[in-house]
Amino acid sequence: MTAHRINRYSLPKFHNTVTMMKNRGFTLIELLVVITITAILVSLAAPSFIRLIQSTKITGAVNTFMADLRFARSEAIRRGETVTMCRSDNPETTAASGPTCGTGSVSGWESGWIVFLDQDSDGSRTYNSDPSLDETVLRIQAPLSSIDSIAEAGAATKFKFTATGRLLNLSSATQIQFGGGAYANSLQRVVCINLGGRARIAGDGTSSCGSNGL
Repeated sequence: MTAHRINRYSLPKFHNTVTMMKNRGFTLIELLVVITITAILVSLAAPSFIRLIQSTKITGAVNTFMADLRFARSEAIRRGETVTMCRSDNPETTAASGPTCGTGSVSGWESGWIVFLDQDSDGSRTYNSDPSLDETVLRIQAPLSSIDSIAEAGAATKFKFTATGRLLNLSSATQIQFGGGAYANSLQRVVCINLGGRARIAGDGTSSCGSNGL
């Protein structure tokens, strides 16, 4: 029986391979370089990201407000009665009497609003335990905590829509600015409401509406 001699030089060099694997990885200097570059990229991207978030908040608030304004107008036409949309200090109240219209101009529309059937066309919601006499709330908007200010020019306005879809009072035509000091002028939006009860976006915070909300 012939013995086979094994050449030790033909064997795989496992020892060298293992040693090379152990030497793989980052040095401390390389790690610091990566962290520094990442920090720089994050600092450059942060302002754009914040701007995007603010822009999204403004757009959402404007769209919500204009949608409810259109709803109030369409309901007035459909029902053939006065429907009012007003700012409210307690839109989410759990009281049996329900929410009411806000008074004064200390708070803006960011406090929330309600749309209701205004049977006596006085712009104030009156609760009555008799359903036939109660001024039914048709829609409620909770406070918009995501935006710092929704302010209108002049005194607080209540949008009272008649059966024709027009505003009942000439003084109701106004402009509303979405976004206060926390937002750059370029991110703010100005909405105009005319006597016909229609709303449009005039532009950014430097824009203004014409006479009678045009």
